[in-house]
Parts: sequence; C-alpha cells; structure tokens
Amino acid sequence: MATAATKERKTPKFPSLDVERTFLAPGIRLLAGVDEVGRGALAGPVSVGIAVVDLENLAPLAEVRDSKLLKPGDRDRLEPLVREWAAASAVGHASAQEIDELGIVGALRLAGTRAWLDILAGGVSPDVVLLDGSHNWLSPVVQASLFDTGPAGPACEAPVHTRVKADMSCLSVAAASVLAKVARDRLMLELHGELPVFGWNENKGYGTAAHRDAIRAAGPSAYHRTSWNLL
Repeated sequence: MATAATKERKTPKFPSLDVERTFLAPGIRLLAGVDEVGRGALAGPVSVGIAVVDLENLAPLAEVRDSKLLKPGDRDRLEPLVREWAAASAVGHASAQEIDELGIVGALRLAGTRAWLDILAGGVSPDVVLLDGSHNWLSPVVQASLFDTGPAGPACEAPVHTRVKADMSCLSVAAASVLAKVARDRLMLELHGELPVFGWNENKGYGTAAHRDAIRAAGPSAYHRTSWNLL
C-alpha cells in the first residue's frame, strides 16, 4: 500500500522529526525511514538503509543530514551515533550482477528487502515506512510492468509513504541515508583494494572521467554494471 508522493514547498536547512510525528496513531508506533545510495553508479552495489524510530519516544539527533551533504569524516563519525539512536537499523545491498539481471528498480527492491528482513530478524516490525522519492520501489510486486519489476518474494508488507526530498527534511530518512552511504563506501574501498585501477577509493563507482578512462583501458570488471552505458 502506498500513498502519492508529497512535494515540499520549502526544504528546511536541517532535517527534523516533524513529518515523522504526523504518523503517530493507534496501532502505528514504529516508523522506518528508508533511503538508497549508489543508484547512479557504474560499478558496485546499490544499497538501501533503514532507520527505525519509535514515534512515542522521538528524540532529535544533531548534525545528521542527507549523506550527500556531509563530509566523509562526518558520515563515519555519525554512523555509530545513528545506530545507537535508532530503535533498529540495517543496510541491504544488491550487486552489479543483480542490477544487470533485475534492472535498477528490481535491484532496489531486493536490497531494500534484505535490509527489511534484517530488521525483522532483530525482533522489530515497523508499522509504517517513509521512503525518499516519488516511486514506491520497496513494496512487493503485485503486477509486474515495464516500470515495476523484480522479485516478488517476502518483502515489506507495511504501508509505504513516499516523499520527495525526504532525505533533506525527515531525520529518519537522512539517518538511513548516512547508514547506506557509509556501508556502501566501505564496500567500494574493499573493492578498490582488489582492483585499484578504477580508483574506487575516490569515485566510489560513479562515472567520473577518470573512471571511464580506466574502463576504456582495462575493460569492465566483474563489479561493473555491464547492462549500462559504461562509456
């Protein structure tokens, strides 16, 4: 179940819990903020972070913002604080090969499902989801289409509410963004140690000029999304 995406008239400077508080109602206490990173990269996984908040015990968390607006050192410093602050948290990944096989939407759902199942395995079952963006790629596929593909196995059954730029305005989603970004960057650093020619320690798999030049010279690796236009 998903609602229409909501656009904000004005994006606040720092994310708050104002939007999250509007969801508190009988039977709704645990909200899962969800965000993804790596969607536009040429190599490496797409990663989905989940940060669950207890709507009856909300507390602010200073300095957390959309991960794109934070310096790497600040993200690394804040990541353990986010995990301690959240009622539950997880990050799921879908590999380059899975992106090639399922398409980016299906891979997002797969990564999100892996994170969701980790949350459930920890004994936490969110009542509602707040998802960054305008498209609900997290819920199970009911009827596949050109724009909604991927595995229809066990996945998020909670109501999903999409919100454009939620990572800029909603603290739970910004926190999820930090979790996903730190986890994915660490994976890319590991892959850089295996294949330093592509400079993944710097570009994290995104399509910089130097990265594309390295692909031209060395050819794509097993960690590149070969179904994409790499050059």
